[in-house]
Amino acid sequence: MKNLRIIALGIAAILSGIPAFSQNPKGADAVTGLWLTGNGKGKIQIFKGSDGLFHGKIAWMTDPLEDGKPKLDKNNPDPSKRKTPILGLQIMRGFRFDHDKIWVDGKIYDPERGSDYSCKMTLVNDKTLDVRGFIGLSLFGRTDTWKRISDKL
Repeated sequence: MKNLRIIALGIAAILSGIPAFSQNPKGADAVTGLWLTGNGKGKIQIFKGSDGLFHGKIAWMTDPLEDGKPKLDKNNPDPSKRKTPILGLQIMRGFRFDHDKIWVDGKIYDPERGSDYSCKMTLVNDKTLDVRGFIGLSLFGRTDTWKRISDKL
């Protein structure tokens, strides 16, 4: 009986080190909240969608107006979306929590260029998020470091 307990504890210790067994739902939600972009010109609200994936929208901009009217997504390759206001625009979609404070398989849209990129996020600490946009391999991309403003939705 004592040997069986020791074996069970050993197996539990091994499995707790494997990401699939050590993931914690609260860990996945750690990325949610309001983030200031690296250039300080925007705030992005990251949230968990009804699909269980993580998404983000532009919640604030330093300059949301152009000629006294809301800035529009005029560089969007889809002409039907060019009259959509940038403020409130969902620019991040489809991130899933992988492991070890990393969210993968997402997309990020750059309204200044009208371009969509593959993206991953790494939570450096509770107040710092590295957002890496890339084409093809993550090796070929750019990382922007965001600062947490609030974890409240």
